[in-house]
Order: sequence, then structure tokens, then C-alpha cells
Amino acid sequence: MIKGLRTVAYPVADLAAAKEWYSKVFGVQPYFDQPFYVGFNIGGFELGLIPDGTPGIAGSTVYWGVEDIEAEVARITALGATVHGAIQDVGESIRTVELADPFGNILGLIYNPHFDLAAVR
Repeated sequence: MIKGLRTVAYPVADLAAAKEWYSKVFGVQPYFDQPFYVGFNIGGFELGLIPDGTPGIAGSTVYWGVEDIEAEVARITALGATVHGAIQDVGESIRTVELADPFGNILGLIYNPHFDLAAVR
């Protein structure tokens, strides 16, 4: 049974730069920081950085929840991301956007007023 998002792992060519950038984006420092893997706890979920990887935008897109999507797009693009796919309403007041991080990965953001935190296991 799939229980929901647990870990998102992004391959990065420059682990130090990616660690610094994602620390700024999410406002937290890694809880696990080793040369082979850097892990962040983001609202109870894992963001992992894997060194010496080949980033790409052809794979899955993971969406991180936000309360103010416009403000987060402005903040994260100011940190060096670019808009890969514009903010769009996908129905029922749910809005998404895709940003390209400086390392070649897609960082998805979602505002979903129907998300039920109590359903997270």
C-alpha cells in the first residue's frame, strides 16, 4: 500500500552548492549531512541530495505544498531558480507551478486547499 510522499531524491553535480541552495529554499539545515547523501526534514518528509548525479527534467515531478504560491515563486526565483512551467489552476482552486533549480531538476510547488494533514501517516 502506498502511504504517501516520504522521500524525494535529487541528483546533483555539486553537493555543497545544492545543500546551500536547498537550505535557503526550505529554510532548514540538513539533519543528515554526509559526502554520499544530504537529507533534509521538510515538514515531516525527506528531501535527499545525491552527489555526482545527472539531474534531469524528464522524470517525475514532486510537488511541495505551499500556502502562497506567488510569494514562494518570487522567493525561490530570487534564489536562482527559473520558472519552467507557469502557475496554473488545475481545478477546484488547486494551483501548481514547476521551477527549474540551478542544478537541472524540477521543483514543483502546489497550493491545495483540500490537503488533509490528518490523513498523513
